[in-house]
Amino acid sequence: MLNVPATTHRRNYPPGHCKMNAMPVESSYDEQSFEGATMAVRSLAFGEGFGPQLRSWRQHRKLSQLELALASDVSQRHVSWLETGKARPSRAMVIRLADSLEVPLRERNSLLGAAGYAAVYTEQAIDTPAMAPVMRSLRALLDHHEPVPAVVMNRLWHIQMTNPAMDRLLAMGGDVNEVWARIGDDGSRNLARLTLHPQGLKPYVSNWDEAAPVFVRRLRREAVSSGDPAEMDRVAELAALAALPDQREQEPRAPLLPTLPLELEIGGQRLGLFSVLSTFGTPQDITTDELRIETFFPANEATETLLRAIAAC
Repeated sequence: MLNVPATTHRRNYPPGHCKMNAMPVESSYDEQSFEGATMAVRSLAFGEGFGPQLRSWRQHRKLSQLELALASDVSQRHVSWLETGKARPSRAMVIRLADSLEVPLRERNSLLGAAGYAAVYTEQAIDTPAMAPVMRSLRALLDHHEPVPAVVMNRLWHIQMTNPAMDRLLAMGGDVNEVWARIGDDGSRNLARLTLHPQGLKPYVSNWDEAAPVFVRRLRREAVSSGDPAEMDRVAELAALAALPDQREQEPRAPLLPTLPLELEIGGQRLGLFSVLSTFGTPQDITTDELRIETFFPANEATETLLRAIAAC
């Protein structure tokens, strides 16, 4: 679903904490700057030895050696020696630097391997016993938000779980399976593709020219933050589906709202929604790290009344 951008930097939270971000209206990564960022990522040495990888992540995060040293509580000289290969990091140092650079867990294993250490972070399938507590907590959160629509997605925007309210919202436009077929979904149920495809949700979004560019900027920012060229290529393909208007000369509307609502006209009904993004604050598993809950709250009293009435049917 269309929503406003998520933050790209993870902060440290107490164990077991679930971080929640209400998405503010924000501007970043138009098409030109995203193309430049993609080219910059391709030029970095993410797949080489530890030193080049460390330098690439530092440059990607736009930090100086001194800034990284201060954030990691080490000397600038040591950071320099690690990047040039004059010093070999301990396993704990690799993890400390990766944490300071906010490297995703998936890529932290690559840094550990480049330094000569075994991978630390596992990637559990969501249906394994180890993931059962995580999935129970997600189901409880989804159910708790009824009758407000909520969905669990992975980093690729593939739907993992929904609550009945989300199912009802998607079904308001007709047979959901037919919609997935129309947009060429491969079975992954990609919510970003459903949102941006001209035969998906786009015809139902009455404020498309306002909401779609903000959503695309969020996709681009997440892709750039990941440091994954394949992810950036995928987002470029998704953005092309949106056929966005030129944003460079458009004036922002005044006054701006605290969050940008998604305005839908679907099934003969009008809804105004805004989203809140929730992620796990202290994940130690790649799958958990990449899961997020998107909750779509009513932006006005009429929408709240409508959601409750639909749930009661």
